[in-house]
This record gives sequence, C-alpha cells and structure tokens, in this order.
Amino acid sequence: MNHFHSFIQRILMKILQIKNPNCLSLFSVLPLSVIFLSCGSDSREPIQPEITGITESVYASGNIKAVDQYDAFTNASGPIQEIFVEEGDSVSIGTPLLAVFSEREKLSRENAEIAKAYAGLQENQSKLKDLQLTIDLAKSKMQNDSLLYVRQKNLHDQNIGTEVEFEQRRLNWENSKTAYESSVIRYNDLKREIQFNSSSASKNLAISKVLESDYVLKSKINGKVYSILKEKGEMVTPQVALAVLGSANDFILELQVDEYDISKVKLGQIVSVSMDSYKGQTFEAEVSKIYPIMDTQTKSFKVEAAFTKAPPQLYPNLSLEANIITKVREKALVIPRTYLIADSLLISENEDTLAVKVGIRNYQFAEILEGITSETRIIKPGL
Repeated sequence: MNHFHSFIQRILMKILQIKNPNCLSLFSVLPLSVIFLSCGSDSREPIQPEITGITESVYASGNIKAVDQYDAFTNASGPIQEIFVEEGDSVSIGTPLLAVFSEREKLSRENAEIAKAYAGLQENQSKLKDLQLTIDLAKSKMQNDSLLYVRQKNLHDQNIGTEVEFEQRRLNWENSKTAYESSVIRYNDLKREIQFNSSSASKNLAISKVLESDYVLKSKINGKVYSILKEKGEMVTPQVALAVLGSANDFILELQVDEYDISKVKLGQIVSVSMDSYKGQTFEAEVSKIYPIMDTQTKSFKVEAAFTKAPPQLYPNLSLEANIITKVREKALVIPRTYLIADSLLISENEDTLAVKVGIRNYQFAEILEGITSETRIIKPGL
C-alpha cells in the first residue's frame, strides 16, 4: 500500500507541478479532491486575518402567528344554521360565531324551562299557604283543647265532674296536639320537596342550556376573525375546524429549529428575521419560549420569538427565515470561511499546511483561536 501511495504522489506532483514538497503531507490526511484544491496553483493572492466582530447564529424557518391564534371547533354535529360574523370582524370573549342546527336540544331546553316553571318555589306558594292554614287551625284547636283540659283537671282535682269527662278532655288535647305537630311536619316536608324540585329543575335547565350552547360556537378570546372555514348549510362535526381566530394587533414568530442546533438556543437571544413579503428588509425579534419536546416527524423543536423591531403590517401564516444569534465576539481574529480546509487546516503563503483551532463560525467567516496570528499570510484552496 505504501508503494501505491508513493506512486500516486509522484503522479500528482507531475500533474500539478507542485513546487513545495511539504504539500505532499496533505495526502495522508485529506481526500484527493482537497489536494487538488489546495496544491494545484500558486496564482492565488495571499490575505491576512482581520481583527473584527463576528457572530454565530442558528438558522430557523417558520411562520408569523397571531397571539392566541387558534382553530375553533364545535362540540356538535349537524348542518350550520347561521353564521354571525365575517372574516376580519373584531370579536370579544363569548361572541357567537356560528350556530349548528339541533331541534332536539332546542326542545329539551324548552321542556326544562317548563319543568322549572312548574317546580319553582314561587309557583308552589299556594300549596304552602294551604298547609300553613292547616297549621294555624290545628294550633288554635290545640290551644283551646289545652285550656279546656286544664280547667277540667282543676275540677277533677277538686272531685268535681266525672272521670269520663276528665279523660275526654285529656284525649282531645293530646289529639289536637298530635294534629298540630303532624301539620308542621307536613309543611316542612313539602317545603323541602319544593326546594329540591326547584333546584333540580334549575340544574336540568342549566344542563340543557349548556348542551344547546354547544351548538353555538363562541369566541374564546378578544381578537379578530381571520378565517371562516365553512359555509352555511355545510355539515360539521367536532373533528372539523370551523374558524381561525387570534389577536388583532399582536403577533409572534413560530420557528422550527433543528435538533442539532437546539442546545445553542436560549431565552432572550436576538433573532434576525427576513420575510418574502418584505424583500431586502431585516427585522429583529427575541426568543421568548422554547418548547421542551421534539417533533419526531420533522426532527425539530418549536421556538417562539417576539418582535422588537416589527414590520408595519403583519398577517398570520406569513413565511419567514430567521437567524438566532447564539454567540457574539466583539474582537476576534477572523478569516473567510472558504480558506478553511475541513474546518481545521489552512494553507500558508508558502503552501505549508497549518493546523488551526476554530472558534465562532458562520456562513462567511470563522474565528481562529490558535495556529496563526494577524500577521500570517494565507492563500485560498483552489485550482
């Protein structure tokens, strides 16, 4: 194998007319394509590294979303009976958006209203009044029989009157007392029953209204209707989105960051944003939320950012591209990244191979931490 390498090296030296024998050392560590790029010509102009600022960033794609943007679903199934709003309308929490037809729920609610009206405490006052009159009469009779019994007892203690008369007065008093107590018990039982029925009817009516309200889709937010997804008369189910709503004025960036880069992203980092709808302009945002779970389908994480320098007009679902600034170095020894070979080697002016340690890098430039100085002259790999 060593004889083969030597043979190939001799051929390369002849083909490329390499003047610097040190360049042959590249053969042992670099692919053939890199040798052609780095050793083929001495017509390249040397440059020196610059001391300047450099930033490192993570690329992310995404969309604009309105704050609190959501797809609205109904809990009901059936045809759309009425649509109460139009796209672009402002809405508040609880504003009806559309109604789904349901005759059954309407009839159930009306039946519950009738039951509540019949079972209400106010509607049963006549029954309570009748029992109250019975109580009053029983109480009056008990008091009168008690008085007669006391008189008869006094006479009996004086041996006046018969034993039969005394017993009769006592029985009359006890019976009237029992009748009074019984009427009080019946009154209290009826009152509790009426209260229970009234409360139960109220709850049943509330349940019916809730069930019926499921057929009226209402806004969950104070915001704007961005889209009505169905038309009047269309059949809908709980699995079908009917409208898109969100904040009218506040927007966020919803970004997708590759799992390879997510460890570099932190809250508060600056985001540079470009959009097809604003060609040639750059806007700024700040990372505000990092979702802690990866989407296994796209192998990416969702990251939200809030604008600090926003466009004059925004719309939901606009596409964007962003660079999240992960590192910033104010003063660094910087070279064009195209001068690097395998992110670890450079070629000196004399065509020596220089091993370097790379720091921050972006698409255009790379920071060099070790291996060269600002005085080192390097050449670009190429034919």
